[in-house]
Amino acid sequence: MNFLAHIYLSGENPEVKIGNFMADSIRGKQYLKYPEGYKKGILLHREIDTYTDAHPTVRLSTKKLHKNYSHYSGVIVDIFYDHFLAKNWRSYSDIPLTIYVDNFYDLLGEHYEILPMNIKKLMPYMIADNWLLNYAKLEGISKVLDGMNRRTKNKSKMNFAIQDLQEYYDEFEAEFTSFFEELRVFSAHKLKSL
Repeated sequence: MNFLAHIYLSGENPEVKIGNFMADSIRGKQYLKYPEGYKKGILLHREIDTYTDAHPTVRLSTKKLHKNYSHYSGVIVDIFYDHFLAKNWRSYSDIPLTIYVDNFYDLLGEHYEILPMNIKKLMPYMIADNWLLNYAKLEGISKVLDGMNRRTKNKSKMNFAIQDLQEYYDEFEAEFTSFFEELRVFSAHKLKSL
């Protein structure tokens, strides 16, 4: 799952949200140096990723992309799934997405000191271009995929994946909807046990 889903699946604890959000920047046992809430978020992120990568529905989605994007397929599906979460946000939250996203950006500011350097560098771009809100639109997803392709020095060709999203849109959306229900249950249980 990508940024929006990880934040959403963190529940209400601000430290868990921040930990989950920054988890990809925390390697191995580095998480042990963080306070308890952040630690919980980092571990939750890892559990979500493991569960997602092994899930048969997610594999159905990545299979459609594998021929063209190889090992980048999983990253692309994560981005597609964030699109469907943002697009169908009202089905998952009573808080409007604009408010939810603004609240999260405020939270990033409040916890700025604890963020890893690469997240601090990413933040201004994320907020200025309002990534989390713009996931709801195809143009927003297209921009994200373009940016990801640039980061791979144009090797991934992820910028073309917007065409795959449009071609298999209904299938991807059905796969996301089915999978996300299971992931919500899994994450809630995992959060309690961490």
